[in-house]
Amino acid sequence: MGTMLMLAENKVENRLSLPLSLLCVKCGRDGVVDNHMEMGKKLLAAGQLADALSHFHAAVDGDPNNYLAYYRRATVFLAMGKSKSALPDLSKVIELKPDFTSARLQRGNLLLKHGKLDEAESDFKKVLKSNPTDKEEKEAQSQLTKSDEIQRLVVEAHSSYENKDYVTAASQLDTIIETCNWDVRSREMRAECFIQMGEMWKAISDLKATSKLRNDNTQAFYKLSTIYYNLGDHEMSLNEVRECLKLDPDHKQCYSHYKLVKKLNKQIQSAEELIQEQRYDDAVSKYEAVMKTEPNVHHYSLLAKQRICHALSSRAIPVCSEVLQSDPQNVNVLKDRAEAYVQEEQYEEAIKDYETAGQHSENDRQIKEGLEKAQRLLKQSQKRDYYKILGVKRTAQKKEIIKAYRKLAQQWHPDNFQDPEEKKAAEKKFIDIAQAKEVLTDPDMRNKFDRGEDPMDPESQQGHHHPFYGFHGSQGFNPFGSGSFNFKFGFN
Repeated sequence: MGTMLMLAENKVENRLSLPLSLLCVKCGRDGVVDNHMEMGKKLLAAGQLADALSHFHAAVDGDPNNYLAYYRRATVFLAMGKSKSALPDLSKVIELKPDFTSARLQRGNLLLKHGKLDEAESDFKKVLKSNPTDKEEKEAQSQLTKSDEIQRLVVEAHSSYENKDYVTAASQLDTIIETCNWDVRSREMRAECFIQMGEMWKAISDLKATSKLRNDNTQAFYKLSTIYYNLGDHEMSLNEVRECLKLDPDHKQCYSHYKLVKKLNKQIQSAEELIQEQRYDDAVSKYEAVMKTEPNVHHYSLLAKQRICHALSSRAIPVCSEVLQSDPQNVNVLKDRAEAYVQEEQYEEAIKDYETAGQHSENDRQIKEGLEKAQRLLKQSQKRDYYKILGVKRTAQKKEIIKAYRKLAQQWHPDNFQDPEEKKAAEKKFIDIAQAKEVLTDPDMRNKFDRGEDPMDPESQQGHHHPFYGFHGSQGFNPFGSGSFNFKFGFN
């Protein structure tokens, strides 16, 4: 009897011991999750987002049914600007806890920013039906009203676009994007409007945004590459089309365009190397090949002719000097050598030649204009010469200018200097370097500077808009003509 009683007690103990051990495991697991949650909250409050995110990842892994872990992780994603990652977490929170009004309101706001208006409105309406706080009710009602207004504007913008009223469509899309700033379709449509209006840099800005908002946006990279190409920036064009091919190596449009840009880019680089090696005849031939490769884009023809001019002028001075030894009063040769001296930045020598030529041909307008230009450039060179600041030639390409700027900016960054006087001098030098890069990489400002104006000098601008207060690149200019440069986004 005693033995049977002991066996019965043992069975009871065994039955009790199993759930107790499981309970201990659960307690331990909950404790770890709680620790991760607590650490995540502290790190989030301290602004250490990456570390906070790691802890919330661990909390979600430890307890996949913990709606607060998903909510906290979504909060970190939003703080990091990763709205795409936050959306699934907020949806999981609502799945686990449908009455979590705050999460639904946040999801509605995100959906609205992404331009998903029907889904956003559904969330806002459910918030209003779920006994929200006064603050939540006010926000949901306000966002619902805003969403209704955006719905109306979207219809109007599509109508304006279909009627080819691109200015009105762009204005309507401006208002839409103020609210739906992550809406890819609205930005694509506005980019097309800007292209049709000739405002290429605004189109570039929208297309760059869409390439980041949608991970597989090969079409955006193709359009960016084509725009840059037609603006004469073959290097940026090559960069963008390569991004397209990274996403889809078999993309027909991108591959075809890539072959063209790569060929042109290689020809230009090769021609520049030949000029550096003073192989001027070969450089001329190479730039003539550039014009054959791309005869339809004005920028490349102009570039090729400019560089051919430089290559020929570089060898003109000794030849002209030989002629002038025998015929010192030859006006045409004096003018040619003077222009060659200008190309080589030997302005004082150019002025002498123009003055000598003027003595033998007083009414020659070309001599007068050339002399004024040489005098203006000499005066400019004695003040602030952006080419000299960066240590590049007047014929330097954009790539050379940016390379020189980066090297000098790193060298003269004020943080590299401790002595107050040295730091002050470095700050001035650093500003000069930044301004030189600003002027020489902007075609309009560089043209002004090459004509003898200083775009950074308010006195020389005579009331013109200062370049630091607004971008005035190629607005209003459409290098693609009236209708040959079109992209279709499929808005219908």
